[in-house]
Amino acid sequence: MPQSKFQRMMFALITVIITVHAYVFYSLYVINGSMFMNITGESGVIKAINAMGGVAVLGKNVPIWAVVLIEFVCAYVLEILVGSPLSFKLACKVFNPAETHPVMFETSIICATVGIMCPVMSFIAAILYYPYGMTDFNIFTLLANWLKLVCYNFPFAYFSQLFFIQPLVRTIFKKIFVRNPVPEHEEVHA
Repeated sequence: MPQSKFQRMMFALITVIITVHAYVFYSLYVINGSMFMNITGESGVIKAINAMGGVAVLGKNVPIWAVVLIEFVCAYVLEILVGSPLSFKLACKVFNPAETHPVMFETSIICATVGIMCPVMSFIAAILYYPYGMTDFNIFTLLANWLKLVCYNFPFAYFSQLFFIQPLVRTIFKKIFVRNPVPEHEEVHA
């Protein structure tokens, strides 16, 4: 798919844009939505988050757009520096790219990426969303929160990346970076 460093960065950008929105929605609505509504007595998740003054990040309430922005920056930097290069290397240890069907090789890269990014992003989330105001900092609480987040996020990450996000990203990427070689016998008119 991506052939150059620029294309790899664009592929990662498209992936992270879609992924971060999916995970913020999943975390706020699916995992925590009922709790937020019960705490505030509001009838909707957005109303509950607004009634709470936003989402608690490092002990301070911030709006949802700030949560998306923070997670986007963390995810993009990690994907570029760690996720993509390491997942490709791991996939190459199991499969030879020249001899393996492209779908199988791409699937192994997706699985490796989820195996790397899910625990790392869950750890960052455990730090960001630690209940700072409710308790004194405790490393065991942080690790328990991290393990809980991995257990919540891994199945969602695996299935959403494999069956929805990566096929969508690949489709978008192919539309943006179309390969249309001009045959030698045809002239290009400006």
